[in-house]
Amino acid sequence: MAPWIQTGFIILFLLVTACSGDKAKDLLETAEFEERQMNLPHAKQLYEEVIHLYPSSKEADTARARLARLSRD
Repeated sequence: MAPWIQTGFIILFLLVTACSGDKAKDLLETAEFEERQMNLPHAKQLYEEVIHLYPSSKEADTARARLARLSRD
């Protein structure tokens, strides 16, 4: 997939999710999307952001698990 198309999908995803009220969930979903796209450095950065901004959320628990798995791989 061309980089500009991938970037377009990311922007579209962010615009659609920006309207929802659950920022931790939105950020986690973006991180998961980046991971599926094999953009692992950005996925890790977003997982860390979830943990930093929402440390006691269930999304932070998921982000911790995903970071641990990515660190092992």
